[in-house]
Amino acid sequence: MNWSALLSLMLMLVQLWPCSPSTQNCSTQNTEQSFTAVRRVKRAWVWEPLFATEEQTSVVPVYVGQLKSDLEKQDGNLKYTLTGEGAGSIFIIDENNGKIYVTQKLDREKKPFYTLRAQAINRSTQLPVEPESEFVIKVRDVNDHEPQFLDGPYVATVPEMSPEGTSVTQVTATDGDDPSYGNSARLLYSLIQGQPYFSVEPKTGVIRMASEMDRETKDQYLVIIQAKDMVGQAGAFSATATVTINLSDVNDNPPKFQQRLYYMNVSEEAPVGTTVGKVCAEDSDIGENAAMNYSIEGDDSDVFDIITNNETQEGIILLKKRVDYESKRRYSIRAKVVNMYIDHRFLKEELFEDKTVVKINVEDADEPPVFTLENYVMEIAEGAVSGSLVGIVTARDPDADDCPVRYSIVHGMHLKRLFSINEHNGTIITTKPLDREIASWHNLTVTATETRNPEKISETNVYIQVLDVNDHAPEFPKYYETFVCENAVSGQLIQSVSAVDQDDSAEGHHFYFLLAQEAANNSHFTVKDNQDNTAGIFTAKSGFRREEQFSFYLPVLILDNGTPPLTSTNTLTITVCDCDTEVNTFYCRYGAFLYSMGLSTEALVAILACVLILLVFFLAILAIRQHRKRSPFPEKIEEFRENIVRYDDEGGGEEDTEAFDISALRTRTVMRTHKPRKKVTAEIHSLYRQSLQVGPDSAVFRQFISEKLEEANTDPSAPPYDSLQTYAFEGTGSLAGSLSSLSSNISDVDQSYDYLTDWGPHFKQLAGMYTSHRSVGD
Repeated sequence: MNWSALLSLMLMLVQLWPCSPSTQNCSTQNTEQSFTAVRRVKRAWVWEPLFATEEQTSVVPVYVGQLKSDLEKQDGNLKYTLTGEGAGSIFIIDENNGKIYVTQKLDREKKPFYTLRAQAINRSTQLPVEPESEFVIKVRDVNDHEPQFLDGPYVATVPEMSPEGTSVTQVTATDGDDPSYGNSARLLYSLIQGQPYFSVEPKTGVIRMASEMDRETKDQYLVIIQAKDMVGQAGAFSATATVTINLSDVNDNPPKFQQRLYYMNVSEEAPVGTTVGKVCAEDSDIGENAAMNYSIEGDDSDVFDIITNNETQEGIILLKKRVDYESKRRYSIRAKVVNMYIDHRFLKEELFEDKTVVKINVEDADEPPVFTLENYVMEIAEGAVSGSLVGIVTARDPDADDCPVRYSIVHGMHLKRLFSINEHNGTIITTKPLDREIASWHNLTVTATETRNPEKISETNVYIQVLDVNDHAPEFPKYYETFVCENAVSGQLIQSVSAVDQDDSAEGHHFYFLLAQEAANNSHFTVKDNQDNTAGIFTAKSGFRREEQFSFYLPVLILDNGTPPLTSTNTLTITVCDCDTEVNTFYCRYGAFLYSMGLSTEALVAILACVLILLVFFLAILAIRQHRKRSPFPEKIEEFRENIVRYDDEGGGEEDTEAFDISALRTRTVMRTHKPRKKVTAEIHSLYRQSLQVGPDSAVFRQFISEKLEEANTDPSAPPYDSLQTYAFEGTGSLAGSLSSLSSNISDVDQSYDYLTDWGPHFKQLAGMYTSHRSVGD
């Protein structure tokens, strides 16, 4: 870069700011054309204009300016020096004349200013002639940076058909130059690509719609925006950005049918819900703006229906009602389609709907026979003879050839045994008399089959009601047990009766009660009709005797209100009871039983007593057997202090009690105590000892024996009383003496056992052992 270029651009200014070291106060004369020196006292610096530029080359030093002291006499005696930032490297000074040069390229974006110090020194004395002055050199900016779009590429969306001037998006570029000086960082935006649909604001970069655009024509645009610095002047730097603008859909297009006329066919055999065909409308919009609903206009909407397939946006025509080729062979319907979501901004231009015509032909088919009625209801009186007419069903072939049909009864062989049908004319007759009381309704299923095509079958239900005929006479609803006391008085109510009838009366049953003709002269009882389908039986005299007549048989005549009326005679059995004030039904009932068996009351009591005794005896046997299975006296469990004799048999009754003399075991003193076990047998032992102390002839002893005998008889877990022999004690004090020789103070030779023979046959074996032992010893 040469001096002429630097002067022409005027892009850099160096300012020198003289500062006083003593006051540290600097004043700056900021002017672009010249610098004036401020004289202090008598000596001061003289500043000349200095020029430097950013991006200065370092090949040849470039003159910046000159500093000069007013003491300069042009004799070469002064020497100028420069210190501070960049002194000697970036900036140099000619020590003879004070001219300053820049030797390197300057970059304002890296360092915008430099602080330097200048001094003038007398060469002879090497002393400063001026105080050191500090000054700041500011680097003026030059346009050395291009604009940049940091947020690109851009994507924006705007609704189609938006009016002119609608804001789409904004783009922004940045410039690294100084925005506070000159035009280096002042940007200007322009549209390189995108006319005539879009425009951009030069200063802000806002992109706007320049005209209304249709998405259906083109849904995406590529716009190029340029940004220039230096306000677009010559030599300015520039940058571009790409903006992709998408047009979003609005509902500005109505649906349109692809065809103005559709032809379809449907068979008359098609069931309800069959798909007849499809119609389709197109909509240039997308998404919910293309959603549509189909409908049918006119009177044919009751035969056909149309639904919308939301996935394919097709209209599906369905059969809503069965069609008949013989009745109507062709239908013409009008289908309409309309958008589901309407944008009211576009309604003023056109209706967002479309219509088309659909012609539907009905195809003939071989149909099954058709009954004249869906269901038949017939009546017949019960008891009608076999072959009686019930009714007629009729079916015909709906096709043009009118094929003959054949009738039959299905569903249940029992119905076929009651009814039959003429297969040619559909006449239903009975095959046996019907009974309403067995079944009041019969449900038949009748089929009609084409004779030439047996596969064509149809069926219908026939409901046959059996009409009631008064063929059942009224009767008692149950068997009445009637009793009368011997002391009954005349006019006393002894029984209330009612009646039932299996027939079904349309007006409701009404029964009449009276005595039968054969009992009209009966002077014992009367019948009173209560007029509410009940009657009361009253006594006609006072006093009855069982010995004279145990029971009476009263015939009661019951009459219904049927047509013709029916009657029946029902016999009421009245038993005479021996009672005081009220009838004892249980006693009377069994008295009647005995009377029928020819037994007296005493005989019945005897029989019951025998049965009770047998029952008790049987229970006792069961208890004894149960006791044997689990003996209540286990051996080796506890050492007894008494002698217990146990028999395995059931005992001999009184013989066991008479087998020994209990007086031989009695004593007036008790030699030792016994701790009884917590069992029934222990309690028996304890009470038995007490009884021995008072003597067997006392009342206490007899009461004890009776109580224990009763307990043993009634307790199934206790052993039989007569099989348990208990001694109060043994040893000293017994009249019989002790049989043990353990504590004897005499020898066996001195002892005599002859008395054992006097104890009876139960001690015979023991007596024989001791007597034989003695004889041997002797």
